[in-house]
Amino acid sequence: MDKLGTPEILAAIADHLGDWRKLAQPIVARYRVADLTGSAAFVAAIAEAARAAGREPEVLLGPGFVEVALYAVDGAGGRWITEGDLRLAGRISELAAKRGLVATPGDVAQLEMGLDATDFGLIGSFWSALLTGSPDHVVGDDVLDPADRVPNVWFQRTDAHEVPRQRWHPDLWVAPEEAGPRIEAALAAGGVLVDDSHAPRFTVLADPEGNRVCVCTAEGRE
Repeated sequence: MDKLGTPEILAAIADHLGDWRKLAQPIVARYRVADLTGSAAFVAAIAEAARAAGREPEVLLGPGFVEVALYAVDGAGGRWITEGDLRLAGRISELAAKRGLVATPGDVAQLEMGLDATDFGLIGSFWSALLTGSPDHVVGDDVLDPADRVPNVWFQRTDAHEVPRQRWHPDLWVAPEEAGPRIEAALAAGGVLVDDSHAPRFTVLADPEGNRVCVCTAEGRE
């Protein structure tokens, strides 16, 4: 599989895939569509382009929008972006342009859940079975539901500890240009900036009671 690194993906987005944004695993584009009839016609065109390319994108249709996520799956269940995904992304952008559809990249987002753990092997199969119905969907340090019904769970290594503390935290992946406004809005709503030393990769915030969350982007990643 011709797996691409994040810098290559971001370069393609900057060069000719401006409708798309890289999130945790997929590249995603969302388009405004006037009505259900237009959405259905656009989805049908995407399906035909995907069939011709031998791909199976994830397509979400809702009131006033169509969202498309692209990634390839390797033999172990890992999710990667390939040259084929970039080519299909370009074709989908062309289909959208022909229909006069406007992309809203600032609206794309992906939620993952991080869990501090001392032993991934001990708990991974439990969370896989609980969330996906099978213990077999642990990929490295992640639980990835093949049907994408639930957020991904990833395990963050931690030392054993006796004092109770927050062990779960959400990771909110957004377009790079959306991170600043989201952070500002959260801080204005009573949040606290905990750590921005790793920005723009991730910025740690806390709510007024101290519960932490990371705002993540693809910038600065390999």
